[in-house]
Amino acid sequence: MGDHAGHDAVRRSYDAVAEEYAARLHDELAGKPLDRALLGRLLEEREDGAAIADLGCGPGHVAAWLAGHGVLTVGIDLSAGMLSAGRRRYPEVEFRAGDLLALPAGDGEFGAAVALYSIIHLDPRDLPRAFGEARRVLRPSGLFLLSFHIGEEVRHLDEWWGHDVDIDFRFLDPSPVAGLLEEAGFTVTMRRARAPYPHEADTRRGYLLARRT
Repeated sequence: MGDHAGHDAVRRSYDAVAEEYAARLHDELAGKPLDRALLGRLLEEREDGAAIADLGCGPGHVAAWLAGHGVLTVGIDLSAGMLSAGRRRYPEVEFRAGDLLALPAGDGEFGAAVALYSIIHLDPRDLPRAFGEARRVLRPSGLFLLSFHIGEEVRHLDEWWGHDVDIDFRFLDPSPVAGLLEEAGFTVTMRRARAPYPHEADTRRGYLLARRT
């Protein structure tokens, strides 16, 4: 998303698949025990009463899972289609239109944040800016959980579930990503990798948990 055209292509692509994405993935956490465990850690360790941000929330099913545990949750996404799908399904979540590079949130607004498979659409050159924005909106010692596909390839889709799209999925090496988090003012406290679950695409999944310093 270093260039505006790429940014718009991501938005249009997710708008195109928003309804089908929401219908297919609304209960995906039921089959992802590691994700649930890590989200549970955010719930336990965040500052009492602090809201959690879901950065690149899509149709909001992860934000809704968090909200279901009694937490004020804010979902932020680039795609108006995704936000519309989320608002209809999850009125308990506050949705905001926004960008990982310029988050629509105040300094220190959140006690924790998640970015699950959303940084994979950024130009790698934009990761420092995205991580700086995440740090800005977190309270001191706030936790930041990221997940992504592990590797070095870029997978491009022109068609997704029968819809015309124009979108890249960038696989990432966890070590450089962890280094960029450290440079942005985080301490990386956990690195995990796992094989795909049977119902997922055949990619290894990486997780980083970082604490704002």
